[in-house]
Amino acid sequence: MSEKILIIDDEQDIADLLEVYLKNENYTVYKFYCATDAMPCIKNGDIDLAILDIMLPDMNGFSLCQLIREKCTYPIIMLTAKIEETDKITGLTLGADDYVTKPFRPLEVVARVKAQLRRYKKYSPATNAGNVVSIEDLFHVVWKDEYYSKNSSTITVHIRHLREKLKDTSDNPQYIKTIWGVGYKI
Repeated sequence: MSEKILIIDDEQDIADLLEVYLKNENYTVYKFYCATDAMPCIKNGDIDLAILDIMLPDMNGFSLCQLIREKCTYPIIMLTAKIEETDKITGLTLGADDYVTKPFRPLEVVARVKAQLRRYKKYSPATNAGNVVSIEDLFHVVWKDEYYSKNSSTITVHIRHLREKLKDTSDNPQYIKTIWGVGYKI
């Protein structure tokens, strides 16, 4: 399954160029020339990364970034002709993950997309946060081994070591809670 990239830029030549380069890397691209047309795609939430121009005809890119950040955590790359340091700081402060100034090299943007997706997919917070995960499931995910022995204390020992490093206790847990007979919850 290919990652889904949202491009919103009113400069059609730039949006079209990025679309070609990203599709060449097997990404699925959703391209819009204004924020209004992109809203259904944004609200759907089935996006892996967004590339936003700051100066859009119908909405400020900073405001659009904030709107996305209210519900979504996927990476956002701001793409703009504004090169002032305050604009970069504003974009990053409002939730952007990267900032690329025009003119740019398309291959550099593709490399930044790949880096952001790698960070987001590989290093993002645990997808089961708040859910109870069984000891057996933890064993399978961590050690990629089908055979789990109910008598094994491997997971228990590793959880104890994690708690020590986090300065957490099993009596009054702040991070890792034991759900007796089931597993653990973050």
